[in-house]
Amino acid sequence: MQTTDQEETLFEGHPALLVSFGGLLVAILTAGLALLYFWLRSRATHYRVTSQRIVVETGIFDKRLDQVDLYRIHDYVVERPLAQRLMGTGNILLSTQDRSTPAIQLAGLATGVVQRYEQLRKATEN
Repeated sequence: MQTTDQEETLFEGHPALLVSFGGLLVAILTAGLALLYFWLRSRATHYRVTSQRIVVETGIFDKRLDQVDLYRIHDYVVERPLAQRLMGTGNILLSTQDRSTPAIQLAGLATGVVQRYEQLRKATEN
């Protein structure tokens, strides 16, 4: 089996602006004012998934950076509740062996959650 040290980015981005159907209803009822809150919440989280690690950066003013190497992940769960399926989003929950970050939630991922899960699973196996 051939190994490479080159790290490949599998996914990089923010959670979806409107994660669920409920968020869409709130945005409509507030004449779009809630969109500012949803936009700030979305931009406060940045995901970077590579062939070697997962990096989650959170915060607007104060930043927190969590990083977990893929070999530490031991369980994956894809969550797609009805309200999120209506909006084409979903979550990936990861259980890790890392002491500082025993669980990671990649929340509000846009369409293609199952494909992202498959990419992540294959990268972990490699």
